[in-house]
Parts: sequence; structure tokens; C-alpha cells
Amino acid sequence: MNFKDFKSGVYRQQYQYKSFLPEPINHSWTWDDPKINVLLEKATKSLGELNAFSLIVPDIDLFIQMHIVKEAQASSKIEGTNTEIDEALMDKKIIAPEKRNDWQEVQNYVKAMNYAIGELQRFPLSVRLLKDMHKTLLEGVRGEYKSPGEFRRSQNWIGGSNLSDAVYIPPSHEIVTDLMSDFEKFLHNDEIDVPHLIKAAISHYQFETIHPFLDGNGRIGRLLITFYFVANGLLSKPSLYLSDFFERNRTSYYDALSRVRASNDLAHWVKFFLNGIVSTAEKGKNTFHSILELKNSIDGEIVKLNKKAGRGRELIHFLYRKPVVTTNDVVKSLNVTAKSAIQLIKDFEKMGIVSEVTGYKRNKVFIFKDYLKLF
Repeated sequence: MNFKDFKSGVYRQQYQYKSFLPEPINHSWTWDDPKINVLLEKATKSLGELNAFSLIVPDIDLFIQMHIVKEAQASSKIEGTNTEIDEALMDKKIIAPEKRNDWQEVQNYVKAMNYAIGELQRFPLSVRLLKDMHKTLLEGVRGEYKSPGEFRRSQNWIGGSNLSDAVYIPPSHEIVTDLMSDFEKFLHNDEIDVPHLIKAAISHYQFETIHPFLDGNGRIGRLLITFYFVANGLLSKPSLYLSDFFERNRTSYYDALSRVRASNDLAHWVKFFLNGIVSTAEKGKNTFHSILELKNSIDGEIVKLNKKAGRGRELIHFLYRKPVVTTNDVVKSLNVTAKSAIQLIKDFEKMGIVSEVTGYKRNKVFIFKDYLKLF
């Protein structure tokens, strides 16, 4: 189907409201807009360059964990949480009681992402995996009573206080399973000649339009993009996340999705999506480049610790994974005494690698600021 011939769907009368029934997507796609071809080329090139960085950066998995935390924080922020990235890296007991629910949502997001990354090494991307991620996402937080891990069995809506003033009403729950079956078939249909970046754009639009869960659809839908790239070999590591781009361009993001449903303008959404890939991949490359520069600089400083250099390298590896720490964190991670941990942290403070942020005499918190600010 050519983009210009695409009809996004129809509104169906339900009880006292109309829900949107989207068209199936599991078929071939073509387009006439040359701007899409140019953006597709740029996006493919940028994604390939980002992937190359993930193959040459030493200890890449250390830094991927920070990308995951950043994605969790940014994606959750779109949904209204107020957890900053430094707070997301702190232990729960340090977080102010009124902010712990938001903090837990971010932690669940990180847990769901790490689970999915492990599963993708053994199994293909599937609706089952999305359900498992959804179950983890809503565990013990707001939304925990909204059928975690299951497609909805009632009508939901977006915007407004109820169905009568909703901005958008997704398809009836009775058709969700069929729509998601078509969606999954499209993900794995190798018989149609559609570039993966275009398939990812169409898949994200369709997922958000179906809105198959009662809660958490935005977060799962955004994760779907990255995991689709990993599952299809476009990324060796999950190093690209679009939530930061969507959050910074939130109005344009929602407008682009709505424009497809309102005026069948799929081309506009695809161009917005591809621009997001280019922007995010470029930012990711710059981040990896800055990480390498910082790592080389710090490695030179740690050598000056002489006999303690070995412990210093262990600590810096820990800080790359968790750049906000307490003395107890260092004790547990490095398996050293409190005295040794305190002295090593002091050495890192003198070198300007970490700084204490609470001002307390006890229960101090140390931040690896130069690294954290890269994200």
C-alpha cells in the first residue's frame, strides 16, 4: 500500500461514544515522498555509526546500563513522574518519602528493560515478551490493579476525565487481540520489502493507536522501538532510546501520531520518527565519544594511586554502572572494609572524580558528576 492511499481507520459507535478501529498493517508499504528516502538514508547511516561505537567502546555494557537508566527516567517523565536521573540512581531509603512512588516506577522500568534484553538473546520479539515487560512495569506502583501483563478487558481512553470528553478513544477491547495478532505478524513478516526503520515507525504508531493495555502503553511502545532494532540486528546493544527526543518534542510527538488518525498522514509521522532516529543517534555518538575521553583521562589519574590502583579500577568500573554511591555501596561492591572504602573514596575526591553532595557527617552520598552530566 502506498502511504498516500492509506486510510488509518474508522470510528465505530459504541455505547454513548465512538472508538477508533485502526486498519491492519501487515502488508507491504510504499511511498512517493522523496524526503522520506533522504531521511531514511540519514537515519540508517546514523544508526550504523552508533552501532559501530557500541562495538569498539571497551566495557560497553557498563555504559549501556546508564543509557537504560536515562531511558527509564525520560520515558517515565513523559507519563508524569518527577524523578531526576541522579535520584533514579540512589537507593530508596535516600529518596524523600513523597517521591518514592515515582522512583519505584523508574526502577520497574529499568527492571523490565533488563529482563527484555536478556530474553531477546534467546527468543524473538513477541507479544508475549511485551506482556511480560508490562507485568514488571506495573508491579507495586500506580497501575498495579490495571491487569498487569494482560490486554485490557474494558474500554480505555486518552486525555479528558472520562469517555465523554476524551481526546482519543482506542478500539474496543473485544478487537484488541486480533489487532495485536496482525501487529505481531507484521513485525516478523519477511515476505514484504519494507525497511526496518519504516517498519519500526509504523509499528510504534499502530501500538499506540491500539493501546492494548489499561496503563503503561506509552512506555512499552517506546521500548518496542529499541528492542525491534536489537532483535533485527540493527543494533548489537540497546544503545538508542527515543524517549528523550519524544519528551523534548512532546507536543510534536503527540500531534504527529494524532495526525495519522485524523487525516491519514502516515508520511508526516514517518518523517518525524526518522528525524528522531537521526537526532538521537547523533547524540548517542557524542555521548560515547565523551565517555571515551573521560575514561582515558581517569585511567591516567588512577595509575597514580600506585598500589591502590587495582582497587581504584574496581571502583571506577562500579561508578560507571552506578555513579551515585554511598560508602556502604562501595563496601559491598568491592568487598572491602568500611575503612578501606572511605579512604578510596577520599582518594577519588582528591582527584576530582567524585564529590559529596549531602553535606552530612553521616550517610554521605557521592556523585561521579562528570560522568553523570553526559547523560
